[in-house]
Amino acid sequence: MMFAPQQQESGRRQRVSLRSRVTLLAAICVAGAVALVSLGAYLTVQQNLYEQVDQNLRDRATNALNLRNIQDVDDNPATSVSALIVALSDVKFTVIDGFGRQVISPSGVMAPPYDTPERAVAQGVHTEWFRTDPRTDTRVYSLRVTLGGQPAALVVGQRLAPTKQLLNDLALVLVLISGAGVVVAALAGTAVARTGLRPVERLTRATERVARTGDLRPIQVSGDDELARLTHSFNTMLGAVSDARDRQRSLVADAGHELRTPLTSLRTNLELLMASEAPGAPKLSDEDKSEIQDDLRGQLDELTTLIGDLVELAREEGAQAVWEPVELNDVVEQALDRARRRAGDIEFDVAMQRWRLIGDAGALERAVLNLLDNAVKFSPPNGIVRVRLGSAGDGFAVLEVADQGPGIADEDLPRVFDRFYRSQEARTLPGSGLGLAIVQQAALRHGGEVLAGRSPEGGALFSLRLPGMPG
Repeated sequence: MMFAPQQQESGRRQRVSLRSRVTLLAAICVAGAVALVSLGAYLTVQQNLYEQVDQNLRDRATNALNLRNIQDVDDNPATSVSALIVALSDVKFTVIDGFGRQVISPSGVMAPPYDTPERAVAQGVHTEWFRTDPRTDTRVYSLRVTLGGQPAALVVGQRLAPTKQLLNDLALVLVLISGAGVVVAALAGTAVARTGLRPVERLTRATERVARTGDLRPIQVSGDDELARLTHSFNTMLGAVSDARDRQRSLVADAGHELRTPLTSLRTNLELLMASEAPGAPKLSDEDKSEIQDDLRGQLDELTTLIGDLVELAREEGAQAVWEPVELNDVVEQALDRARRRAGDIEFDVAMQRWRLIGDAGALERAVLNLLDNAVKFSPPNGIVRVRLGSAGDGFAVLEVADQGPGIADEDLPRVFDRFYRSQEARTLPGSGLGLAIVQQAALRHGGEVLAGRSPEGGALFSLRLPGMPG
């Protein structure tokens, strides 16, 4: 129970849609950018306004003294005050001596605040001084002058309330503009997310449709951006899955068809043997029993071969092969050793060059063995199977296996590598019709190909092309 709030919070985070996250991200980015710009603008205007206040005070004080073309305030207070009032009519001012006493001040007008810094200017310690008086919120400027030959200070002040009011108005405007910018950014982010994520939503609906119905039809592609390329890739994946499913269905259907014949024959022979052993049933002769037993052994061998080929074909399609450096000569020699043990009186004429490649040695050996077994099966008694391995001159090696049999009919050439396909001549011979399909699959997996044709001797010629390099 103690983890329930955390799980609920995690569930809420997971339910936030991508569109909402894009909208929120756009709003946050714009809000951050507007906030930084607004803050920079506010600080810049604030600094400029305060600098203008200071410069205004300095200019007014300097201009007031320059009206008399001297920096010595006249000894006649009335004349001095009149001139200063004309020059400083809109600011507070006074003149103090080094002891902080007001020497000149207009009547009826409150003097600006002055304290130790202004007395230091009047005493000649500083030429001028700026400060802000916190009690009266006044910007104070003091400038050293002389009065009757004695040092004094002209002190002028200006209240900062109008400047601060202007800054407050500016801050309000910036806040309103920033808020409007964030709202506009959120609306724009929503529109962009809705438009930009429409292909993603279409792709999501397509994946859900595939998962729900198994329908592998491609989805519509619009545009040429990254999402369009993603859709193309998804359609390519759907096509590959559809092809794999079709091949699987075809394999299952063909396997069921091919298995039906030997299984039916096995069942018939077994029922016949069992019926002959029933009480009162006619007995089979020893010759008939021997013939039935031979048929059973042949059918079991055929069934075993067919199942083995099916397992091998399924393993080649689904398993992850171990790719390693392979000496193709060694692979052919091992396949020849196995083929010779069951070739009977068939001889092999072998000539090979060294060749190396990266591949699956087990799959290559099975492919070569299937070619050799196929040549042995169609060779006449005491026939010769010619085996040649050499370079094709274009980065490929060619393994040729030729027999002296009847050859391949023209109408059979396009289909000899189809699964379960057997020519009229081959239907009376043992085999499953999968051997050459396994050869083609191994060739394609290794980046090569296998071709069928006629040999100079008139029999079949199979050429297995594989990439690699001379040993």
